Amino acid sequence: MKIICDTMSDVPKEIIDKFKVDVVPLTIIINEKEYLDGVDITHDEFYKVLRESNELPKTSQITYIRFKEAFEKFTSKGEDVLYIGGSSAASGTYQSAVMASRDVEGSGCVHTFDTYSLSVCAGTFVVKACLLKEEGKNIEEIIQTLEKSKGSETAFFFVDELTYLQKGGRISSTKAAIGTMLNVKPILTIKDGIVGPKSQIRGKKHVVNTLMKHTKELIETFDDKIIILACCDNESCVEQLKEAILEDASPKGIYKVNIGACISSHSGPSIVGIATI
Repeated sequence: MKIICDTMSDVPKEIIDKFKVDVVPLTIIINEKEYLDGVDITHDEFYKVLRESNELPKTSQITYIRFKEAFEKFTSKGEDVLYIGGSSAASGTYQSAVMASRDVEGSGCVHTFDTYSLSVCAGTFVVKACLLKEEGKNIEEIIQTLEKSKGSETAFFFVDELTYLQKGGRISSTKAAIGTMLNVKPILTIKDGIVGPKSQIRGKKHVVNTLMKHTKELIETFDDKIIILACCDNESCVEQLKEAILEDASPKGIYKVNIGACISSHSGPSIVGIATI
């Protein structure tokens, strides 16, 4: 069995390396030039573009052809594939994968799973699938467990700079100006498959406490949870989050990732997130 995801999911590198997860990249468009996310441009290079460019980069969904090629690398050798996709509500990428899965050549089969989530939240499903595979579960059992897990996942993101949300049309220039003047920062979440607002805080002082509070409102404990902590190039908050969690909990796994273009192209590079499942 081969597990495949795309860069709408932010998956820890140690999981990708250990379980040999194949990651199909989105296309990033910067100044009308196309780059494959994580292949032609690194995360650090992308963050630099975000900080220096007046225009936000754009992302383009993965095509049917690219998915078909990615799947057939394995089905042509008789290997079954489990594709775990980013939210079908946020992009046409998942539908491209479904269409490609029906047309692959070879004796292997492709099974698809819609996380109905994004970034590190979608990444938690990939981690869970890998751990289930390690336990010896087959594809049907893994999909069944992932389906049962839907609704138990949590994700919250702190956005430090409103400029990027304003550039992307998610808030008005007036709101961005007032928010910046009052030092108000948004907390975002993922609901119904898309990113939306959760709350707001004044300044950075209470970032860790607020992300922890919102998460604990939805789960009783961090014990036995898969947790992914995320940032771009601002890692200090992630370390504080990790320390706060480990003070009184024993999660199944706690990982750190650098957030990819799926979220940071809209939020900017000054973002911190936490996701659990």
